[in-house]
Amino acid sequence: MRATVLMCLVVCVVGDAFGDSPDPPLLDTRLPVSTLVREDVFAGWRANDLERYARAEKNIDLLLEQRPAEKAELLAWKGGTKLYRALLALEAGKTEEFERDYQASLDLFAEAKKLGPKHPAVAAIVGGSYVFFGDKLPEKYRDAAWSVGYDNYQLLWSMQGKALDRLPLHIRGELLAGLAQSAERTGRKEQLDEYLDKIIETLPDTGYERIAKEWKADPLAAAKGNISCKSCHNEGRLSERVAKLKDK
Repeated sequence: MRATVLMCLVVCVVGDAFGDSPDPPLLDTRLPVSTLVREDVFAGWRANDLERYARAEKNIDLLLEQRPAEKAELLAWKGGTKLYRALLALEAGKTEEFERDYQASLDLFAEAKKLGPKHPAVAAIVGGSYVFFGDKLPEKYRDAAWSVGYDNYQLLWSMQGKALDRLPLHIRGELLAGLAQSAERTGRKEQLDEYLDKIIETLPDTGYERIAKEWKADPLAAAKGNISCKSCHNEGRLSERVAKLKDK
């Protein structure tokens, strides 16, 4: 279940509300990889805090040296960070830098999938990265990106769909949102309708349900909108975990 939490790959608050992530010396082997890097990655993605984002990138590289057994997940995280770097370059008009970083992200995602073809965290990171950034890519890359995103959400569904009713609201919502949005972007209308109905059925009185109803009523809203990230991860988890370790 921990890996499923990775799917959102964003948080719903910005700025000082992000919990502090550790500097490199605090990369405690008792903490999961995602716990160590997630909050700094999100600080870059959502708040454009590039100082913290650079720390996340540094920590990922350090963890790749320290934890070779978790290389697949770490390469997926690194691929996600390169994807955002590529988009920053694109926004700045640096086309060559965009192409270089985007290709690096593709290579990292491919290597992560080769090492962990059915690794739930890898699928969550790759799929979630494209759900968050797919529409921001140049048009020539969007179809391929959304196709990869769709495939990774299908893998997650095959592993977690049967337990849907037992998943917490946030995890359930992000799983179904990723399925719905990647189905819409890849032209799978029947599957889109199926996932929207499932959202309406299992997530009443939530932001997911509201958007699902809008999408069913207006296909143009679905084509332009986003249904993911309608609930939040609890913030400050890393700080809490680090404090508990210090007390031991």
